[in-house]
Amino acid sequence: MSDRRLDYIELLWQEVSSNPHRLLDVEKEEEQEEAPPPRRTLQALCSIPRRLAISAGLGGTPVTPQLIESLRRILLGGNFRVFDYEWRKAVFHFREPNSEFAYALKADGGGARAIQMVVQARIIKHLLFTRQSTSDGQTLHSLTEVGRREQDRALAAALSDSLWLAGQEASATVTLVTEDYCITSHLDNKLDTFTERLQLFTFSEKDAITNFILDHIQCFQEEGSHGVILFLYSLICSRTIERLRQDLDSPTSYLLHLSPGSSACRQVGSMLKTPRFPVWVCSINSSCSVLFSATRSLLSDWRAEHLFQLYYYCGQSSQTATARLTVDTHSHHCEASSRDGGDPEKRFPSLEMTIRTKWDGAVIAWNGTSPFY
Repeated sequence: MSDRRLDYIELLWQEVSSNPHRLLDVEKEEEQEEAPPPRRTLQALCSIPRRLAISAGLGGTPVTPQLIESLRRILLGGNFRVFDYEWRKAVFHFREPNSEFAYALKADGGGARAIQMVVQARIIKHLLFTRQSTSDGQTLHSLTEVGRREQDRALAAALSDSLWLAGQEASATVTLVTEDYCITSHLDNKLDTFTERLQLFTFSEKDAITNFILDHIQCFQEEGSHGVILFLYSLICSRTIERLRQDLDSPTSYLLHLSPGSSACRQVGSMLKTPRFPVWVCSINSSCSVLFSATRSLLSDWRAEHLFQLYYYCGQSSQTATARLTVDTHSHHCEASSRDGGDPEKRFPSLEMTIRTKWDGAVIAWNGTSPFY
C-alpha cells in the first residue's frame, strides 16, 4: 500500500516538473469555479426585440414595485401570476391594407381577443364617422380604401380614445417598455421580464396622447411587442388603481380569470345597446366580435330603422368577407315564422338572436353568406 502511494507521488512530481505551467492553469480553473456566475440582467432575458424598446431618456416615469404588485393583483388576482403565451404574443396587427379587410385587426383567439375587438370597434368608428364626413354617405367600400399609414392613424386614434375616456377626459397614461430595467425581481413577485421595464408617460391633452402613440405605434402592433398587454396596463394606469377598485363588484375582485386558451371579464353595463355610434361589440358563443352600420342616423332617426344594413366581423382569419345582413323591422314576426315553415323549435343563428335583442322580431337576410351558428 505504501509503495503504491510513493509511486503515485513520484509520477505526479514528474508531471509537474515536465509541465510547470500546468499548475498555474489548474489554479486559474479553481478560481473560476469558485467565482460566482455573472449576474443576468432583465435585458438579456427580455423577449421584446430591442427595436421595440424605447430609450430610458425619453422622459417617462419608471415603474415601481408597488405599481407592479397592484397591476398583477387587479388583473390576475395574485402577485405571482403572469400572462400566458397567448396574451404575450397578442398585438394590434391589421390585415392587408387596401383590401376587403383593410379596416380589420387580426384576432384569432386567446383571452386578448376581447380587448382587440373593443379596439376594433373604435377603429371602425374612426374610419366611418371621424376621419371623414359624419353624414350617412359612408359605405362599407370606404373601409376597404385604407392604406398602411391610415391604419396607423386609426389605431392611434382608437387607443387614445379609450385611454382618454378611462382618465375621465382629464388625463391619460401610456406605458411602454424601456431599454433598461427599472427594478429587479425579489421574493414578493414573479419575473416576467417586461413589466419590470415599464415607463409611464402621462398627458393632459388628448391630441398629445394621440401623437405620442402614433410616434410609437410599432410598440403596440409589431410581433413581440406585447402590444395588447401594454395597452391594458395603460388603461389601468389612466383609470388609476383606486378608481378601478371602486368599479369592481367587490374589494377582492380582479379583472381576468385565466383558463386554458381564454379569459373572461366582469359584466359590462346595460346601456350599450344604444351607443352614440352604430358600432357594437358582441359576445356570441363566448367569442367577441363587432357588428356595425355605416348609417349614423340609425340610432337617432326611427325611420332609418325600418330597413337597413348591418355588417359583421369576427376577427378570425377564416372569415373571407365582411358579412352583410339586411334587417327588416317592418315584417311581422308571424310572417317570418310562416316563411320558416312555422316550426317553433327551429334553431336560429346566434347572430340573428343577438340582433333581435335590439330589434325584436326583425327579419334578417344573410345576402348570400352562409348563416353561422
